[in-house]
Amino acid sequence: MISWMQKHHKYLVITIWIATIAFIGAGFFGWGSYQYGSKAGSIAQVGDIDIDRAKFDLTYSNLYQRYNQSMDGKLDDKKAEELGLDKQAFSSLAAQARLLNLAKEFGIIVSEDELAKTVAGIPAFQNNGTFDKEIYQSFLQNRRLQAKTFENLIRDEILIEKMMALLESQGMPFEKEILSSALNVSDKIAYKVLTQNDVNITINDEKLKQYFEAHKSAYKTPKMYQLDILWTQSSEANVTQEEISEFFKQNSFNYRDANGKQMQLEQAKQKITADLKMQKTKKEAQKNYIAFRKDALAKSETLSLSIHDPLFDTQTWKEIERSGINTILKPKAVRERYATVKIASVEEPKEMDFDQARPAVIVDYQKDAASDELVKLAQSTLKNFQECNATVSDFLTLDTPDNLKPLNIQESLQFLQKLFTSIKEKDIIMVSDKAVVYAILEQRMVKAVDLNTTNFVNESIEQLKRGVFQANLLKNLDQKYETKFFVEGLEN
Repeated sequence: MISWMQKHHKYLVITIWIATIAFIGAGFFGWGSYQYGSKAGSIAQVGDIDIDRAKFDLTYSNLYQRYNQSMDGKLDDKKAEELGLDKQAFSSLAAQARLLNLAKEFGIIVSEDELAKTVAGIPAFQNNGTFDKEIYQSFLQNRRLQAKTFENLIRDEILIEKMMALLESQGMPFEKEILSSALNVSDKIAYKVLTQNDVNITINDEKLKQYFEAHKSAYKTPKMYQLDILWTQSSEANVTQEEISEFFKQNSFNYRDANGKQMQLEQAKQKITADLKMQKTKKEAQKNYIAFRKDALAKSETLSLSIHDPLFDTQTWKEIERSGINTILKPKAVRERYATVKIASVEEPKEMDFDQARPAVIVDYQKDAASDELVKLAQSTLKNFQECNATVSDFLTLDTPDNLKPLNIQESLQFLQKLFTSIKEKDIIMVSDKAVVYAILEQRMVKAVDLNTTNFVNESIEQLKRGVFQANLLKNLDQKYETKFFVEGLEN
């Protein structure tokens, strides 16, 4: 059976590849807006297809929302930048643009009737399951989008869907047979799970100093900014119930719960009130900004902040970085008030000495040393496996529901995926921060194939073929259609 696995192991890996971010159905909500300035225009061109700023902003916002939901609403602009959401959004649009170029060559079109039905079917524009023109127009107005611009985005998505449908490929009988056989392989194994708690790390200043000297350039003080700030509070702005109701009517699509479901007025009232107060305070903040520039108003306070301090969002920090000393930035919304910021001074990063870096060095040293020692322990355990008091499992398959204690269910699934794609009878598999040393004791085929397995095989074959085809298609299209960038920071 091991020889069978060696022969067919390449068919055991199932990859699901997604070509584009769909605009349809999720909502287009105004969170995580990422903009490049006030002038309209393209940020890049792929082949004959322009990628304009509005389309990028919508894609980024949609991506931001989905990440925010998966993180229980804890995503902020700083984290979004660390995750590279801007590059992810652009990568999706570039892939989409390559496919649009190909659809154009194929002569694929979208009728006005197809477009109208798709727009009317977007849940965010419906009221009790029926398309509501007022909600749609309010969305466009608040997004400062023309209907033609937005509908062209939807048209592009339909074009790609139609083209990819033409290129679908069904699984062949022999392909289904191979994967079905692979899925029905079962292994009985002996295994030992090792964690970092199984290794001993001794820490002393000599070792820490050696580690610090080898990684010295990684330990620097943060760039510091001394900022004079004039605050304009929004809390005292007066709003009426009628204003709150009207504001919600015009912006209802922006208020969603953690599951993405549109909230009712009473559910969102606190947030709506705060947003409305900020809107009514904006003119006052602009007047204060002008007065501050003329020295007619004094600063509220001076703050010393390290770069990317969470007080300000990513875009504000980018603007601060681009600006010189004594620059006064236009008012920025900060936690239900406006901040007019003057850059008083800047302190550049500098290398820390050992005493300054010591707390961070301890953490990094422990992590690296424990990882190295865990690998050494796993190798020693594998060499003397018969003496390690290993646990013997039942027969395992890819869909084994029970976790392999002390692994949790997710770790068990990761281990099984690696086990069934390995061609080794004895080996070490790293799972998270654990090392699993195993030996296959026996293998057999599971004869029973139920309907769920058959459906899974059929779907998996189609997904695998679709993924391979689409990946190779985009690779070829990437060479065929040149990408020109008109703004910086989007290249991967």
